[in-house]
Amino acid sequence: MMFPSNSSSTTEISEFVLNCFVRSPIWQRWLSLPLSLLFLLAMGANATLLITIRLEASLHEPMYYLLSLLSLLDIVLCLTVIPKVLLIFWFDLRPISFSACFLQMYIMNCFLAMESCTFLIMAYDRYVAICHPLRYPSIITDEFVGKAAIFIVARNALATVPIPILSARLHYCQQNVIENCICANLSVSRLSCNDVTINRLYQFAGGWTLLGSDLILIFLSYSFILRAVLRLKAKGAAAKAMSTCGSHFILILFFSTILLVFVLTHVAKKMVSPDVPILLNVLHHIIPAALNPIVYGVRTQEIKQGILKLLKKGL
Repeated sequence: MMFPSNSSSTTEISEFVLNCFVRSPIWQRWLSLPLSLLFLLAMGANATLLITIRLEASLHEPMYYLLSLLSLLDIVLCLTVIPKVLLIFWFDLRPISFSACFLQMYIMNCFLAMESCTFLIMAYDRYVAICHPLRYPSIITDEFVGKAAIFIVARNALATVPIPILSARLHYCQQNVIENCICANLSVSRLSCNDVTINRLYQFAGGWTLLGSDLILIFLSYSFILRAVLRLKAKGAAAKAMSTCGSHFILILFFSTILLVFVLTHVAKKMVSPDVPILLNVLHHIIPAALNPIVYGVRTQEIKQGILKLLKKGL
């Protein structure tokens, strides 16, 4: 159907409507409880990690500052996405204003890219710690973490800002139902009367440039770490080094794997239900956020001891 190019001859819409799982509405009923529990777990665990690192003096080190940044990013992502999804599931509150939709779009793209970049800095931290242990205190300093944080914020804030701007500049007429639980760029832009080729190209090129380059550098860092670990001859040194890096790599692998599956389901959308990418999109904003602090808390002895100290003080 062709729409006139003159905006005065078309009916402008003032809000979007998020339409989750239209082909599998029963999913909302079954997902509401586990999603609520995951949200509470993610918020509680990340808040506990942040408070522990803030109050425990022994954790005031560069590596734990990076963990704090990761927890902060997880909290913001969860608060941006999950409450609205739960409101849709529980109370059928599907409308979302233009400004709220494009703000959510920006935060999702920006903070996911920030999280990927934070994983990269953490991989570099582990690389220096294992491959150049004597130089670690002089390389990974508080100043380094500060500069890394500025780089993470600046790179991703500037690189992702065109995404909501390009979508917001499009002309939306008549159609306002987004076939998604969230304001994903491609789900929103396909409602436009205009050509969205630039939006799609920028989303694809920007995503693969930012996340793809991060992922390549992360795997390079861990390949160097693995090679260095295999050369360690001291008894138990290799096992200790692998234990230190294992939790990092597991979470990074999970973060990248669920993202890869999400991309593949979009590519093969004729072979899978359209609700599957929607589900993966929601889970990608909550499962890593819930797992990150738990894995680090269980695998990192210093954090575990810090939490126990705070609990004893509280009691």
